[in-house]
Amino acid sequence: MQLGGAPTGTAVRAGGSVIYLDTSVALAQLLAEDRCPPARLWQQTLVCSRLLEYELWNRIHARSLAATHGELARQLIGRIALIDLSPPVLARALEPFPMPVRTLDALHLASLDFLRGCGQSVSLASYDERMLACAKALGIPIHAL
Repeated sequence: MQLGGAPTGTAVRAGGSVIYLDTSVALAQLLAEDRCPPARLWQQTLVCSRLLEYELWNRIHARSLAATHGELARQLIGRIALIDLSPPVLARALEPFPMPVRTLDALHLASLDFLRGCGQSVSLASYDERMLACAKALGIPIHAL
């Protein structure tokens, strides 16, 4: 797996267009699943909630892949600007969504909403149909994979 694009610690500026990378896409890339994001995705400015780091490592450890996939996971995580779960993000996650969502999806969607509220142009890259449906209902543009 090769990840191109911006180096670790990429800053996200308000007003620029970014892609919110859902964990389903990161896992597909990392684990070389049947569906894999296009190489051009890794040339874009990518953002995600810090949850991504925990979700990736949870899956890596669950499959006993730390020895073979650990460095790739660190590279992938280092390529993404991570958003902390700040009080405004957590407060938004407590509010209702247009449809039922799982807890971690609510936190990701709240992070997306937070970025939009800060004036960031953001689209969602995801393979998760439930997450995509809720994002569409919130008016969040979908990044085609």
